[in-house]
Amino acid sequence: MENTSTRKERVKAIIYTIIAAALLSTGGILLKFIDMHPMAIAGSRGIIATAIVWMYLKKPNFTFSKAQVIGGICYALMVTGFILANKLTTAANAVVLQFTAPIWVAILGVWILKEKIRFYDGISIVVVSIGMVLFFLEDMGGGTLAGNIVAILSGIALAGSTIGMRLQKDGSPVETTLLGHIITVFLGLPFIFRANFTFQNIIGILLLGVFQLGISYILYALAIKHLKALESMLIMFLEPILNPIWVAIFYGEKPSLYSLIGGIIILITLAIRSVLASRDGEVEEEAL
Repeated sequence: MENTSTRKERVKAIIYTIIAAALLSTGGILLKFIDMHPMAIAGSRGIIATAIVWMYLKKPNFTFSKAQVIGGICYALMVTGFILANKLTTAANAVVLQFTAPIWVAILGVWILKEKIRFYDGISIVVVSIGMVLFFLEDMGGGTLAGNIVAILSGIALAGSTIGMRLQKDGSPVETTLLGHIITVFLGLPFIFRANFTFQNIIGILLLGVFQLGISYILYALAIKHLKALESMLIMFLEPILNPIWVAIFYGEKPSLYSLIGGIIILITLAIRSVLASRDGEVEEEAL
């Protein structure tokens, strides 16, 4: 039985995670209203996110191990890829295709982590692949082939970042994420100097850096200590659900029927896989 204090902490953690997922889900709609080069957006947002996460950590422990550096590079590629995908295809496509990361973790884990593919991983890979094929039918209801491919590559990069975190012994996932933000800033600097910082663009980037990435990350970091891995993962599935809803309401962008069906297939499959993985004692660290 949970005591009153523990129960309150758990309820607070659930609320924090829901808020974090809701804040993260605003990325799609905010990116649609920012008229700047994707790399300039990524770098500018990275500056703000770096400052917020650094203040939260106070004294980050950078080991600069091979795993931490590779994890940071993959994280930087993931966030820049996600922004680019949002500019090239629909927000629904970008977020759902990126959310296939656990499948890529399972595939890459065989080679890098020497892990065996469990029966539910094999089934998930097949079903998610079918879901991804649906995303490429009817040109994604206005999306582009390039955007869909970039979104998938962003998911692979997220998987690489996750594996990099798993391989670390002395570093923490937080520092890997911070390193990724710093790398993103340097990648975006040449584009930042040539960017058109209108009032609307500045407000959009501030919202992305402070709320969508900064505060959401801190809330998630505070909540994860009091939740089971399965609980946190399932709550975070709110992000790919809410993301296209905001875009449809405030921007009028809607996914095609095929992409909608494909997205539902992918999200349900990954949710079921999370439940099975939790029962099997598997814990995955997902980076925000």
